[in-house]
Amino acid sequence: MVSDFAQTVKQQADIVKIVEGYIRLRKAGAQNYTGLCPFHKEKSPSFSVHAVRQFYHCFGCHESGDVFSFVSKIENVTFPEAVRIVAQKCGIPLPKREFSSPEEAAEARLRARLLDLHEFATAWFEEQLRSPEGALAREYLAGRGLDSKGIQKFRIGYAPDNFNALRDRLSGMADQETLCASGLFASKEQGDGSQGPIYDRFRKRVVFPIANEGGRVIAFTARTLETGDKAGAKYINSPETPLYSKGMVLFNLDKAKTAIRQAGFALLVEGQMDCISVYLCGIQNVIATSGTAFTEHQVALLKRHTQIPGRKPQVVANFDPDVAGNSAAAKTISMLTEEGFNLRIAVLDGGLDPDRYVREKGVEAYTEAIRGALRKSDFLIDRARELFPGASAEQNVRKVNFLLPYIRQTPEMLERMQFQADAAQKLGIDSAVLREELRQAALRRRDHVETKTTALSEVERVLLRALAITDPEDEIARRLAAQAIAEQPEHFKHLGTWTALQALTRRGAADPMDAVEDPAQRALLAEALLGETRPPVETEVRSAIQELQERAIESRQRELRARIAAAEQQGDFGQLAALTQQKLDLDRALRQLQSAVEP
Repeated sequence: MVSDFAQTVKQQADIVKIVEGYIRLRKAGAQNYTGLCPFHKEKSPSFSVHAVRQFYHCFGCHESGDVFSFVSKIENVTFPEAVRIVAQKCGIPLPKREFSSPEEAAEARLRARLLDLHEFATAWFEEQLRSPEGALAREYLAGRGLDSKGIQKFRIGYAPDNFNALRDRLSGMADQETLCASGLFASKEQGDGSQGPIYDRFRKRVVFPIANEGGRVIAFTARTLETGDKAGAKYINSPETPLYSKGMVLFNLDKAKTAIRQAGFALLVEGQMDCISVYLCGIQNVIATSGTAFTEHQVALLKRHTQIPGRKPQVVANFDPDVAGNSAAAKTISMLTEEGFNLRIAVLDGGLDPDRYVREKGVEAYTEAIRGALRKSDFLIDRARELFPGASAEQNVRKVNFLLPYIRQTPEMLERMQFQADAAQKLGIDSAVLREELRQAALRRRDHVETKTTALSEVERVLLRALAITDPEDEIARRLAAQAIAEQPEHFKHLGTWTALQALTRRGAADPMDAVEDPAQRALLAEALLGETRPPVETEVRSAIQELQERAIESRQRELRARIAAAEQQGDFGQLAALTQQKLDLDRALRQLQSAVEP
């Protein structure tokens, strides 16, 4: 349900002006403006904004919605955040936030304080890197190909070899409980079971900030500069905090999200340094898992930023060579496959990781490797060959057992069958073995079949436009369409716009575009309304309804003719008489309908 404030903002906002803040529009008729769609690549404008009805629709990628959904998509923010952005653009004061409970208010205050602490810590780490004590860290970063601009871009810093330096700097900003909750500090358990004094978690390490989607720092990864037994773990990370959960964050998404939309795919690498190096060489649609396999939340997050209407979300994965076959990489491939991603795998020559490959062979060579990324199926077939070389029966069984889980996880039936055929051909395995396994798998799961929205017929255009009427002077046409749908729904249920027609019939005073919740149905409504030059009149609505009634009768006639033929063949004369009478009644109803005089 849209809040009162959101409704107020929507009524005062001019969608044309808001959209023009992001893309160039030109007038195209009395009510429409057009421009290049910001949600997919195109050379000819197919993006339209309806100035009167205050919505947008792209005839290329079929994205549609109101001013909030536009800002939400282009900024990759939530609905409440989109409302806030539009309100600020329109100069509308934001209401004071209200919380549902004291606990919720306390949690919000804690998160705000933790964000401030992380921002201060980030700036302090940056300052330490520039200090004399940061010389060794600067030398390390230079050896990794990072100059001052790259360091500044990713706000890389240095944690000095001191247990209390950061603690002392932040002690005046927050109480002990808040400092502990930040994850910036650690403590040791005492003999009596209590926790000892807190001390700096990160010491004598290069520090890499981790940001949320909005670019706010919420955690850190820190790399040691020492070697030997005293060095400790090579990398240590912030623990789980009220701000940070490692399974809910993708490294560099805040910087990469715009480039991902522009490129049409995300480049997924395994480590933060790989991500930084690739980004700084100019390939900015890159994100990293930070050494962990995907979680369901991360997959959903990635899908939201790579989803383009009308096609599968696209990802190119470039795993480090030493992890290409481990369980983390296998889990990532499986989860992306199950969620319907078009996944390709980039394999780098020489066993190099992305960071070294870019530095040693250059960005052009790396770009070419990304362009030549293998289909997921080809990569996995090659992997089966590497893991189980030879053509013995035992090795072939192992290859099949390795590949079958991936084949089964592929949602689309045609793609699954192609995967199976390719595996059989390239590995020299009897295809009947794989076909039988797939047949058994099909009995245990339902095939996913993609449904595509049908094109609008003229009848549907008339009905959608009639039900979207808001002017009282044209109310007769709207009521006529709504009454017909309510009284004879069987004549309309076969239409591809049936869900939208239902929603519009019961919309009341709601905005037509708001009344239709399903995105595909809303896109069809947008298509009908953007092509509208005037509302349909009563005679046009009656004609559309009559055409559907005629189609329904003609369909019933065809069914009866088939049943009459069957009854004749079986010699069932009682059934034949009854069916014949029904057909005569339908013939009479059709003649009456066709001869009816329009009022």
